Amino acid sequence: MSLLLLAFGLVMIFEGLVYALAPSLLERMLEALRQMPESAVRQIGALVIIGGLVLVWCAFQLGL
Repeated sequence: MSLLLLAFGLVMIFEGLVYALAPSLLERMLEALRQMPESAVRQIGALVIIGGLVLVWCAFQLGL
């Protein structure tokens, strides 16, 4: 349970950094996403999920 809280906390920190440090970049990224076809956005989402799973697997292999 503590690992899950840690993960959510880290996500919130990184999301907050984007809003705090580069709000105009975030707006441009969201506009670019709106212009992309839905299938491309789904593929990007799937790749992000796979990347996250790989990072979690690496963390456990390193003895987290």
